[in-house]
Amino acid sequence: MKTTKINKVLIALDYDETSHKVAEQGFTLAQAMNAEVILLHVISEQPLYYSGYSYMRELQVDFTGNLVESTQKFLDKTKKHLGNESIKTSIKAGEIAETILKTAKELNVDIIVMGTLSRKWLENIIMGSQASDVLKKTTIPLYIIPTKKQTK
Repeated sequence: MKTTKINKVLIALDYDETSHKVAEQGFTLAQAMNAEVILLHVISEQPLYYSGYSYMRELQVDFTGNLVESTQKFLDKTKKHLGNESIKTSIKAGEIAETILKTAKELNVDIIVMGTLSRKWLENIIMGSQASDVLKKTTIPLYIIPTKKQTK
């Protein structure tokens, strides 16, 4: 059986407070494989930036200003948190699942890492699950990090 070497790991992040967990898990995977890491954030054409992303308040995103600049600061903060300056970052705009898959193919990545959280049922109906959409359409291996908060 032939084993495929993982050389590039694409970690897709959103502004959720659990994104650091996703980044950490993806980075750990990449380190174990001695692989290059690329952090990706997709700026959605849909209005997905809503007050439920409490983590965004830390970023002080100015919606009337430059969302790309705020997003780059977020990715740079994540990169610093991981403690590795060789990590690359990428910001794309478009439909989230399609853009993640397109970017993964363009960058010739070997695995996509992303988180999934359990939203309220109405949000799932309106917005769907991005991880589910990527899973349905991908030909690239996908590592999904569950980010649902534990209830005691």
